[in-house]
Amino acid sequence: MSTEVLMPQMGESIFEGTVTKWFKKPGEKVERDEPLFEISTDKVDAEIPAPSAGVLKEIKVKEGETVEINTVVAVLEGEDGAAAPAEASPSAKATGDRPADKTAPPSAGQAPLPPPPAPSPAAAKAPVNGGDLTFDSSKLREMGIRTSPLVRKIAKDRGIDLRGLQGTGAGGRITKQDILAARPASAEATAGRPTQAALETGVPRERIYFGRYEVEPMSAMRKSIAEHMVMSKRVSPHVYSMEEIDMTHIVNLRGGMKARFQQQTDTKLTFMPFFLRAVVDALRAFPTVNASVDGTNVVYHKEVNLGVAVSLDWGLIVPVIKNADELNFLGLARALNDLAARARTKKLKLDEVQHSTFSVTNPGVYGGLMGLPVINQPNVAILGMG
Repeated sequence: MSTEVLMPQMGESIFEGTVTKWFKKPGEKVERDEPLFEISTDKVDAEIPAPSAGVLKEIKVKEGETVEINTVVAVLEGEDGAAAPAEASPSAKATGDRPADKTAPPSAGQAPLPPPPAPSPAAAKAPVNGGDLTFDSSKLREMGIRTSPLVRKIAKDRGIDLRGLQGTGAGGRITKQDILAARPASAEATAGRPTQAALETGVPRERIYFGRYEVEPMSAMRKSIAEHMVMSKRVSPHVYSMEEIDMTHIVNLRGGMKARFQQQTDTKLTFMPFFLRAVVDALRAFPTVNASVDGTNVVYHKEVNLGVAVSLDWGLIVPVIKNADELNFLGLARALNDLAARARTKKLKLDEVQHSTFSVTNPGVYGGLMGLPVINQPNVAILGMG
């Protein structure tokens, strides 16, 4: 009996994943729940365990390829037999606060929807005008156009008319790659002049392929970081305030107690728990900073969820210490060390990189005098230590 291994959905807002590494080769034996392959998504990198025991019969998606969720990535030959998706952890089934996307690709065993009909010339040239039916999900479905919320947002930002595109995804689904490769609907009127999207992505630039060079595609995480940072700069006016703090007392305190602290608590004492404790007290005193902006509404969060930037060899991730205001100093230190360690071993769950209310980063570890971080949306502020 064969078992199909599917690209898992690591949360409702994630519609695709990149296979970054296979831990087994075709013909090798695999135990149930043994790490089989590694994926990278817009939110988190994760090791995916085998859904059943058996022999890896076939790899259908090579390392570096990006496919939609529920795509068959491999086939196992074994006694368990039933087709089942690979599950990274209970977090792979985690759901957000929004209803499920009814435009998601069909599951294994379901017949794919027929591709959408080719748009008429009139529809293909219809102008894009903000929030009209061009980006209305129900209207698009009625026209046979299948997309995701992420695709619709990117299309709207870039001025792309979805009705003029033929999707390359399963069942004619319009993918993120289709949008990024498309020409804005107003391109005819702006021929010869760089569009805003082109300026943002650096398309109109001098030739960069010259002399000796090596080209390496960005990882999914690198691309996600770049998109997130550009979006944050566009959404939030960044105003920086710098303060000089005398850390002499903290340096002496940590130096005198770090050995005993680690011996008694089995937890390494770094400077970061001191900073996090101060941040919690500050956010209690100034709750307007522990907030998010939703259009013309300000959302004041009752709990303090601290996002802490963790540098990785392959990028950057911001795991979140939930309810940090309820933890004592030792609790903060343990939570921080645990999240950082699992971030570096790709063991984080999706929920552990979401729902921060304020973020902290420490570029000072690299020896620079000061760094100017970019706000981690949807936070309204970020603290950076030099």
